Amino acid sequence: MDWQYSQSPQHQEEKVELEILKKKLSTFKTAAGKTRGVNDDLLLEMLSAWENWTGTAKSFYQGVGISSKGMASMIGKAKRLKREGHAIAFEEIKIEGLTDTINPPPLVCDIEVQDKNKIIRFKKVDHLVEYLKKAA
Repeated sequence: MDWQYSQSPQHQEEKVELEILKKKLSTFKTAAGKTRGVNDDLLLEMLSAWENWTGTAKSFYQGVGISSKGMASMIGKAKRLKREGHAIAFEEIKIEGLTDTINPPPLVCDIEVQDKNKIIRFKKVDHLVEYLKKAA
């Protein structure tokens, strides 16, 4: 099934993600329409989207507006970066009243993690951290 015609929530989210990637990639397009000089962070973001893609390869390429040959080149570069230890930059977000206190209260949250074909929901950050330690 092509991603353009799917109405499931997962496919709608994937469609939005592809549109965002397409807009980011458009900043690296030359006047001739070729994509050149894509930065490492965007390559790693593309790889992550590709690894989580549930549709066809063709629909992914079309969704981001790149040819299959160009996409293969970008995915190859991203895999090399990942093997070399590069990661998407992490930005710490400070929340006044929570992160700037000496003894912050336990955070209550609703986090979903997809593990293989199941979704695991965590209500506390501590439980998520414990799960990630055991999974590693």
